[in-house]
Amino acid sequence: MRSRDRVIRSLETVYREAFQEAKQREDAEQMARLDLEYQRDQLQLEVLLDIRELLDAPEEEEKTSLLDKAQKLKGLTKLRIP
Repeated sequence: MRSRDRVIRSLETVYREAFQEAKQREDAEQMARLDLEYQRDQLQLEVLLDIRELLDAPEEEEKTSLLDKAQKLKGLTKLRIP
């Protein structure tokens, strides 16, 4: 399984290349769109990686059942409004 850092670096590399191409074309609109998309994708990826780590926790370290893990996952997905 790829490490968290490697996955994040891969995402960043893809966006940096696209951003540099837009910058060379002096396409400010595309640069702004890529910046927003990168931030959105990074947040989504962080959540997915958190879920992966939660579900992949070694059983001997964390004596939880799959049902307990599912309940934790449900807690992560609840919308929290201050």
